[in-house]
Amino acid sequence: LNSFGTWMLIGLLVVVFIESGLLFPLLPGDSLLFTAGLIAAAKSAEVEPFAPLWVLMVTIPIAAVLGDQVGYLIGTKGGAKLFKSDDAKLFKKSYLDESHRFFLRHGPAMIFLARFVPIVRTYAPLVAGAAKMPYRVFITYNVIGGIVWGAGVTLLGYLLGQITFIADNVDYIFLLI
Repeated sequence: LNSFGTWMLIGLLVVVFIESGLLFPLLPGDSLLFTAGLIAAAKSAEVEPFAPLWVLMVTIPIAAVLGDQVGYLIGTKGGAKLFKSDDAKLFKKSYLDESHRFFLRHGPAMIFLARFVPIVRTYAPLVAGAAKMPYRVFITYNVIGGIVWGAGVTLLGYLLGQITFIADNVDYIFLLI
């Protein structure tokens, strides 16, 4: 990695980390992962890969899992404080009770599938923590989802970047994304 590539990788990982659990849902996680895969597949002089595919496939899931861990921790430590009464317009105590029942029944699927839905991806770990989803279940599906989403979307970009038309026009595709 050159120094520019190192900074690009760090920036990508920070975006994935923040979008995964720090209550800032409007970051372009999916498109960044896909684009990182496309760039890793690039073989032209105009677009130079900033990191090898294996580095992306290892570090992106780690950043995603750690981001969700922070979101879950925020939820367990302070999430329930938001849901004090049923008089509130947005954070009603009854919503938290419903969330607890939901996460007991559908929590594993929710944590896994939330990875693939941009805004839900950010808030699911917070709500899981506030709703007291069992940590062992959360961490299991957080890791599985982080690997499948982080490495999978990146690998998809890489594999599509192997197609000649896409490889020849990766700079235009990058601008389009």
